[in-house]
Amino acid sequence: MAVEQGHGIGVCKKVDDGITRVFQLLGKRWTGPIVAVLQGEPVHFADLRRAIPGISERMLSDRLTELGAAGLLVREVDEGPPLRVCYRLTESGTALEPALRELGEWAKAHLPEGRQPGSC
Repeated sequence: MAVEQGHGIGVCKKVDDGITRVFQLLGKRWTGPIVAVLQGEPVHFADLRRAIPGISERMLSDRLTELGAAGLLVREVDEGPPLRVCYRLTESGTALEPALRELGEWAKAHLPEGRQPGSC
């Protein structure tokens, strides 16, 4: 049996650990849009919810908690009155901006509007 070109014996390609970690976090539904909305300035919870159509309060809260635990954002409470909570990206979260911009440009070029991934 012949060995295919480029598939030598003992060659085993593995996914980069960094790629695995980033997609475990950012690959979850809603996480990317949340980080994108937070780029540039702090945003109140209600404004985040309005900026991301279709997300529930519970899901937004869960994703914000995950992003906070990952060190990408901080939660700030304005005692008011009225009491208001806003979220802002940390330096690590802000550092995602160039990558998100590039992904957005890639999507515009390679994922036409109206076509969902995996659809015919």
